[in-house]
Amino acid sequence: MSTNSRTKELSIIHPRPSSIVAALYTLRDLNVDVAILHGPPGCSFKHARLLEEDGIHVLTTALDENCFVFGGHYELVNVINKAVELFNPNLIGIVGTCASMIIGEDLHEPVLNANLGIPVIEVEVHAGFSDNTKGVLFALESALDAGIIDRTEFERQKYLLEEATNVEKRHGAASKEYLEPSRGDVKYKVGKRIIELLKEGKRGITIMNAKKETGYMFADITLAVNQAASKLGKESNIINMANIDDSVGLPRVRQHARNIMNDFGENSVEIHELVGGMDEYPITGDKINRLVEEKYSNYDFAVISGVPHAIPMANLSDMEIISVTNGPRQVIPLKEMGHNRVIVEVDLHPKTLGVDYIVESEFGATLREIINDK
Repeated sequence: MSTNSRTKELSIIHPRPSSIVAALYTLRDLNVDVAILHGPPGCSFKHARLLEEDGIHVLTTALDENCFVFGGHYELVNVINKAVELFNPNLIGIVGTCASMIIGEDLHEPVLNANLGIPVIEVEVHAGFSDNTKGVLFALESALDAGIIDRTEFERQKYLLEEATNVEKRHGAASKEYLEPSRGDVKYKVGKRIIELLKEGKRGITIMNAKKETGYMFADITLAVNQAASKLGKESNIINMANIDDSVGLPRVRQHARNIMNDFGENSVEIHELVGGMDEYPITGDKINRLVEEKYSNYDFAVISGVPHAIPMANLSDMEIISVTNGPRQVIPLKEMGHNRVIVEVDLHPKTLGVDYIVESEFGATLREIINDK
């Protein structure tokens, strides 16, 4: 292949999420007790450490230069046995890395040699895929083979992955060759604007369309707007939508939905419209679009948190749109879609791992401070 043809194929040059990490998070959602990375000690270090905050043990075979030449079969067998000795797991996941895949490591034979009496999800993956959802798909395929999920759930998850990829290609991190990261609008100014709208008697919609555990902080946006409206005696002017249906999704994802719904209830926040499950963020847009058209087309503003770019603008374009994301590279696409104000919760992800309750967001704290000063 010529250099010119390679250059033409290059479409995205800013860093994007890794398929290896996506596989690890999927194993977490499948409730594995131990995840083993078959690769160098530093591979996916940050996310491996964060996942341990979420209740699973992450180990590495720590492949070195010698293993790159002679293979890491015995290293993997040894770590599998050590995992059983240390943690007595009911379910183990093994994830390949760029190094192990390049040298042609087989994940299944070491599992057979370890002679385990428990199911193992083997994910042969590397970080060279253009869509990180490949890591999720490979993990789910292996989970299906191991009998952890059934065919119906696998097909459902596969469809959601395809839609998630399409969302990112339309208006997300895969929509442009290069996206400049941005912190978005100033949270204090956006908070003041929401309070102005409430004081003027404007009617608003909060739309939480969050991905899995990130909902623990995005839910705080809904909570803070409702608390501000209540302080001003305008609570009846707010309609709340959220994708926290706990009847769908992998076990851990359903639990997230139940936890958030319970917290809303304890804070007297009513969810008027349930728009989907916490793994259905890529497909909730059509339902939200239809609800707005049929019931809320004359509302004045909307505050959208989570994955705002998955929601069509067709019936929102006449409203003032304020969106909250955790992706600095998502600010420009959202502005181009027509969102008037965009703010970023940069530290959201590490703060929402290992929790089972709504976590205060920077914007939520800002909005509360403003309203309490009134």
